[in-house]
Amino acid sequence: MHFSKDRITALEKHTRTHFINSLSGFKSANLIGTQDGQGNTNLAIVSSVIHLGAHPPLVGMIMRPHSVPRHTFENIIETGVYTINQVNNDIYQQAHQTSARYAKDESEFDATGLKTEYLNEFNAPFVAQSRLKYAVKFVENQHLAVNGTELVIGEIMDVYVDESALQSDGFLDLQAIDTVAVTGLDSYHTANKLTRLPYAKK
Repeated sequence: MHFSKDRITALEKHTRTHFINSLSGFKSANLIGTQDGQGNTNLAIVSSVIHLGAHPPLVGMIMRPHSVPRHTFENIIETGVYTINQVNNDIYQQAHQTSARYAKDESEFDATGLKTEYLNEFNAPFVAQSRLKYAVKFVENQHLAVNGTELVIGEIMDVYVDESALQSDGFLDLQAIDTVAVTGLDSYHTANKLTRLPYAKK
């Protein structure tokens, strides 16, 4: 099948959204934990977390346009900190529910039954049930004029991971901790590793 730009544009809005969101393939499913200056907690599922560099350890994510209240983005700008919590097989349904539109004074933690956890005096909540989570300090955001989204860049400060995932060379075996992936907006998957290949040389 061939989808030209005109054919894509002609698709019904929700159909087009699912179609385009599926093109990028399997993505990581992460819960972003924040709180505002009054301590009101917020939790949002995000599938756009990307590695930006290891030295220093930087991570980025795309936030939707700030044309309506975006509690996660607002809390990050206000407090300068947030947590990234990978979603596993035990919590993916609760994680998905955080995408519902809750009021600012309604905590997605409370609404979904996910538990807050505060570690090492970091001023943002972790998800207790997540098996790989890290504390992030906000560095900068870039407004993308092309579609109004925000690229949020942060520095990884602390990492908490189940020992079963850590291998001797630093590689994290995500399959060992039942990490799930997401495609499109609502399809969740478990992964089966094929193998690890040696460093490619010419």
